[in-house]
Amino acid sequence: MSDADALSKADAFRRLHHGRLPGDPLVLPGPWDAAAARVFAEAGFPALATPSAGIAASLGYPDGLTPADEMFAAVARIVRAVDVPVSADVEGGYGLPPKELVERLLETGAVGCNLEDSVDGVLKDPHEHAEWLAEVRWAAGDRLFVNARVDTFAYGDGDPDDAIGRAAAYVAAGADCVYPIGAPAAVLPLLRSGTQGPLNVFAQVGEDPSPTALGELGATRVTFGPGLQQRAVILLRDLVTGLRP
Repeated sequence: MSDADALSKADAFRRLHHGRLPGDPLVLPGPWDAAAARVFAEAGFPALATPSAGIAASLGYPDGLTPADEMFAAVARIVRAVDVPVSADVEGGYGLPPKELVERLLETGAVGCNLEDSVDGVLKDPHEHAEWLAEVRWAAGDRLFVNARVDTFAYGDGDPDDAIGRAAAYVAAGADCVYPIGAPAAVLPLLRSGTQGPLNVFAQVGEDPSPTALGELGATRVTFGPGLQQRAVILLRDLVTGLRP
């Protein structure tokens, strides 16, 4: 993909996050392979966001242990399967220098990425992580939409002020969106009021709060992590159980 094409696709994806009304968040299903991506695109979703845990499960790895080469290859297959923009969850960046990470993402055709601020369940120093994000932004320019995950609620003490502080540092470093994964619905209005720019919120598949309700609480964008892949496995298990003699 040329730089011009990458910039155009990233801009189109970026525009999907802005001008949204309360109760109308950008809902991004998480494809774990090309077949799932086609199903979601054919259902009319305007963009997709891969889940690292879902891809790991589809490739036979525990969450967090997918080799970088296999993750990028899986993302590339998903991108090739659909015409809609695809953002990729690349965990903590696999230890790659920012320039190499950006180059490899662009090679897959992805228009964006999720980047975590924890390692092995331990939060990173927010200032050091912000500096790293700034290097990613510098290397990417506007060719990638950077979604900075905030792990305060997943691995920290759940202090909303810490989450807001981390979000502010990451936005200042150039992140397009922040993702306080695991944030309770009750604190979303506080996070929304204290955060600049788009806010990504995690939703449980088929459970309340619905994406619409999360949008009313302040979510700009709603993702499901590996929830759809896990639900598909449950359905498949039920189907094959009925095939046994």
